[in-house]
Amino acid sequence: MYSAKIIGLGKYLPKDKLTNSDLEKMVDTSDEWITTRTGIKERRILKEKKGASFLAYEASLSALKMAGLNPKDIELIIVATITPDMPFPSTGCFLQKHLNAKNAVAFDISAACSGFIYALITAYQFISTGLYKNALVVGSEVLSTVVDWKDRSTCVLFGDGAGAVVLTRSKEKTLLGSYMASDGSFAHLLMIPAGGSVNPASIHTVNNKLHYIKMLGNELFKIAVRMMIKAAQESIKSANISVKDISLFIPHQANERIINAVLERLSLPKEKAYININRYGNMSSASVVIALVEAYEENRIKKGDILLLDTFGAGLVCGSCVLKWA
Repeated sequence: MYSAKIIGLGKYLPKDKLTNSDLEKMVDTSDEWITTRTGIKERRILKEKKGASFLAYEASLSALKMAGLNPKDIELIIVATITPDMPFPSTGCFLQKHLNAKNAVAFDISAACSGFIYALITAYQFISTGLYKNALVVGSEVLSTVVDWKDRSTCVLFGDGAGAVVLTRSKEKTLLGSYMASDGSFAHLLMIPAGGSVNPASIHTVNNKLHYIKMLGNELFKIAVRMMIKAAQESIKSANISVKDISLFIPHQANERIINAVLERLSLPKEKAYININRYGNMSSASVVIALVEAYEENRIKKGDILLLDTFGAGLVCGSCVLKWA
């Protein structure tokens, strides 16, 4: 059995910003209300109709450059997204085309905000068995396309962006522990009701705005905190370490109050957490990987550090992993 390590990181964020002040002009809300309840001040919006594969491509180029690899060196591409370019082909295949990564098998993973963790763990498995040597893992979302901009309870939360990592075969064990779980009984708390085989597009689904995100926020909050705590505890346990060994906590950036509640329950000081929700809002699968990239860029991650990544998302799903930075 082999192991794998991250050798390249990249991100891409659209240039256009949508601030809380901008939203005040669009819906009945305020900067104070949004900031107090979520911690969000602004988010990025992809105004060009280029899709998730465009964001993924730009992030991947940066990750490949850092890794010192050519796209043809990549054998596996996994894209985590809930806003694919189209139902099929996969966004992974479009990314493969854009990169001209002819030697790569490509596919998508749909696990909402936990998608990147699921994709990262999956890529580690493929490399650890010896099947592939180099993998590109991306979280990419254009959530602005599935947000009802007249629904003040959801439109203030989401933004667009993409992050990517390149993994390669390694002798040093870097994925120390992981945990994934799902509970479909809570699916109704966060979903896009239409656009699938149950509710295909029709005049009814369009008129009733069923192609947009629907969320029961109050119910979701408590369960999200509980699931993130459970996921973190289980991945720490599987890594055979203690909370005190964690150098940096990188949580899903959905709501700063959720992050603070998880930190308190895990007895982790806030100084050990990387938080960028104020700048980007919730970018679903892209959130945790962009936070990872920015933490590295800001020298918050050094060789030998123990990182705890922790997420939850629609499904409901949760995913966490403990990484030793090599």
